[in-house]
Parts: sequence; structure tokens; C-alpha cells
Amino acid sequence: MFRFAHPQYLWLLAAVPAFVVLFWLAARSRRRRLARFGCEATLRELMPEVSSGRIALKFILFCTAFALLALAAARPQFGSKLREEKTQGIEMMLAVDVSNSMLAEDFEPNRLERTKYAIGKLFDGLRQDRVGLVIFAGEPKVQLPITSDYRMARAFARRIDPSLVTVQGTAVGKALEQSLLAFSGNTEEARSRVIVLITDGENHDDDALAVARRAAEMGVRIYTVGIGTPEGAPIRIGGDFIKDEKGDMVVSKLNEKMLAEIADLTGGVYVRSTKQSIGLDEIVRSINEMEQSELSTVRFEEYDEQYRGLLAAALVLLLLEFFLLDRRNPLLARFNIFNEKLRIICDSGNTAALKNPLAENDADEK
Repeated sequence: MFRFAHPQYLWLLAAVPAFVVLFWLAARSRRRRLARFGCEATLRELMPEVSSGRIALKFILFCTAFALLALAAARPQFGSKLREEKTQGIEMMLAVDVSNSMLAEDFEPNRLERTKYAIGKLFDGLRQDRVGLVIFAGEPKVQLPITSDYRMARAFARRIDPSLVTVQGTAVGKALEQSLLAFSGNTEEARSRVIVLITDGENHDDDALAVARRAAEMGVRIYTVGIGTPEGAPIRIGGDFIKDEKGDMVVSKLNEKMLAEIADLTGGVYVRSTKQSIGLDEIVRSINEMEQSELSTVRFEEYDEQYRGLLAAALVLLLLEFFLLDRRNPLLARFNIFNEKLRIICDSGNTAALKNPLAENDADEK
């Protein structure tokens, strides 16, 4: 895996095109100033040590060194290898009801929004445990596999919405069954696995107690959170309240009996939510008292820094730019590869070769 530890420094590369523009403007201004004194070719003969090529080369060296320094400041890194990390903790699957009944407003602003807030607070209190997320209505869906990345877990929890499931209803049994299947294979000790079921308990389609008995046989505890009130509240979708076939307003009520039975069958705890607390804090305190197991997680080792090579190359280029003169070396001037030397002058913007001035003087005398 490749990454930049500080990618914000890559914006420094935008200065390189600006340097090029400034260099071009400076060179053009220099040529215009020299043109005031005479023909460029003649001035070049008068200043044989000046080398425009060396100036351009120094500029190229500087720009390249600057770009390498910007890349080095961004700290390019490569992931070296995988490392298996051992920790002590539990695996927790959150099964969250996202059926339309969770939009009832007996909690402010509604049951589902309060649940999402409570889940975010739950992740803030976790340390070594691993979490997963299953959402359900008429059908369950694994929203997030088991992970120890709480930042990603919070991001997935914020996106919980009834539109994520295509079949409405409240199939609690299917949700529990999917949660059992979603546990990872990194530990064979079921005692370190728990399911936290958050729902209003209005089960419509299956036998949730049968699945709870199977979970108890596997050693998996189920903690249940009942969100809602026994009196219930109407369900509003898109500003309109849901009504039944008779035209009566549908009222969603909390089914505490089933949730308490599920928790009792598996050795878990049932907590009824209130307007002050969803109840996840009480459940976490109970979970922390459980016997923890060794969990293994595969992670990348510390990234290998790659900036040293870029920094060394930049320093070498800066040294070359520093010691490279912008004028020709006088020690090498004697190595002239040309046998003849032309003299050029400007006459009204035109150039021509001069004749031997001694010959012209002889002709005038004659």
C-alpha cells in the first residue's frame, strides 16, 4: 500500500509552473534591456563569457530540486507487510431495526435518529472490542462486517435509513440469524460473542424465540434494547401519517415481552429505552463484565518512509546548481573548436560579415 503521510504539502508543486513563468518573463525583460545597447549578436561577441544555456540549466536544477523537496515533505510511504495483532476483547454484532415503525416520534426526533446517536456514543467508548452492524426490516442486511475500525463503524451507522432495505416489516428472527452468521472466524470461543438487538419489538414474520434458543446453545448472548413506549406513537413518512386499510392511524407500540424473553433465553439483559437514555450504556457495562477472549486482527506494519531518497537527490541537485557558474569557465576558453572567428555587426537591423579593415585602408590610399 502506498500513501502520503502529509498530502497537503503536494500543493507546493503548484509553485513550479509559477517559477517557469517568472523565469520566462525575466529572460524576456533581460533581452529587451540588452537590445537597447545594440544588436544581440554583437553584444554576444562583446560578452563571450555569458552563457544563457548555463542559466537555463541552473533554473532546471532548482525547479527539479524544489519538486523533490515538496514530495519529500509530503512523506511518501509504502506498507511493508501484514502483521497479526492479538488483543483481548469481544465481538459485538449490532442488529438495528430500520422498519418504518422506527420513525415513530415518541422519541425526539424519532426512534431511529435517537438510535443512531446512541450507537455513535457506543463506539466512542469501545477500545479493544470488534463490532459489526446488521440492519433489518422484513429482510436483514449486513451493513458492516466485524471490524475494529470504529471510525468506519461510525460512518456506516450514520447512514442507517429505512431506504437501505427493500422489504418492510420487522423480522427479528431473521435479523438474529443473520447476526449469528456474520461473526468472524478469528475466534472459536463463542462466549466472547454478543448480539445487541435494538428494536421496538413488533415482530411480524418469524419465530425470534427459536433463533434465540439456538444462539443460547452456541453460547452467544443477546442483549435487547426496547426503543419506544407501550402507549406507542403514530408513524409519519414524508409529512403524512400512515393509516391502515380502514383509514385509522397506525400506532407503533413497544413489545417488551418478546424482547425480555430473548434476553432471558441467552443470559443477556433487556433494557427499556427512555427519553434520557437509549440504554446502551447499561448494556456495555454488563458486557464489560463478561469473560473476554483473544482476538486476532491482521494489520499493516508501520509504513516505510521513502522521503530520504528524494531529500538526498534534492540536496545533490541544489549543490550542483550552487557550484554551476552562470558564465563560461575561463580555464576552458582556450579549447576553441572553431578555426575561424566571425565578426558580426548590426546595420539597421541586418547582420553582415566584415571585410578585413586593413584591406579597406589600402584601397582608400590608392
